[in-house]
Amino acid sequence: MDETTPRVLDGHTDVLLDLRTDRGGGRSFFERSETGHVDLPRAREGNWAGGFFAVFVPNEESVELRATDEGYDVPLPPPVPTATARTFTEAALADLARLEADSEGELRVVGSVAALRSALADGALAAIPHLEGAAAVEPDRSNLDALYESGVRSIGLTWSRPNAFGHGVPFRYPATPDTGPGLTDAGLELVRACDERGILVDLAHLNAAGFWDVAETSDAPLVFSHGGAHAICPSTRNLTDDQLDAIADSDGLVGVQLGVQSIRPDGDRSTDTPVSVFADHVAYVADRVGVEHVAFGSDFDGCTIPETVGDVTGVPKLLAALRERGFSAVDVRKFAQGNWLRVLEATWE
Repeated sequence: MDETTPRVLDGHTDVLLDLRTDRGGGRSFFERSETGHVDLPRAREGNWAGGFFAVFVPNEESVELRATDEGYDVPLPPPVPTATARTFTEAALADLARLEADSEGELRVVGSVAALRSALADGALAAIPHLEGAAAVEPDRSNLDALYESGVRSIGLTWSRPNAFGHGVPFRYPATPDTGPGLTDAGLELVRACDERGILVDLAHLNAAGFWDVAETSDAPLVFSHGGAHAICPSTRNLTDDQLDAIADSDGLVGVQLGVQSIRPDGDRSTDTPVSVFADHVAYVADRVGVEHVAFGSDFDGCTIPETVGDVTGVPKLLAALRERGFSAVDVRKFAQGNWLRVLEATWE
């Protein structure tokens, strides 16, 4: 790898879920695999620096995509009981701790900007524990400090199902993210509690009303860890222009993801999707609100990605596509690392 190519921090990966469940087929994080998207050998090859390692609690009931005349609709699954979510989350965080212990220093769980910068400087993979949906948080927040002590530094208020704190967006195309009510009183209190502790609040999977509730409640930069521009792909999962403006006004950022149905203009799930589609979303956000407010949020191991990317080894192709689009070396470094570091310094410190 060219020494001038920046290592890329990632706003979202579901590799912990892939390793913990049958989806991963029992693969090891430390051995190169032909399944999934992320393991240590492939991360090294792709110049991937790590990032936010999500803990996602699986649905208790399966839901299926329904074709509509214009696109698709996926019904919202029911809430997961807090006790169930806590058990799964505690086990997944223990999995991450074991990965760190077994890695001989090649993977580091980080909870401060200093530790993150140290891992980047030393060439280690950085792992930031993230909850994708706050289902494991007690409605009275009585276990929030324990989650913080276990390393959690980022919490998404919802995944695409309701919980005690708010309402997520269903997977729907074409549609706006304005799909229902916003945060509950418990959700507003959780935002304030996260701000007090320096826990990043992730707006991904949250509906429009919830987004605006956070914007009015939080003093921290607004962060949408993995999604895209609604103007290009009119999916509920993506951000409208006024949401992008609000994120920029807060000095926050958008992590652009690779899930094909959330970035293709036609909402199709085809893996025959060029890298240029990803670059379109990055360029749109940068042109509207500035390159300082866009970063990488792959959703590796959590979505269907372009065949041309394949897995984490394809990350250099994404940076090359941005250079071809006219982004400078300075801009690419901001996208790869600098913007995440700036936001985390403002949020954690």
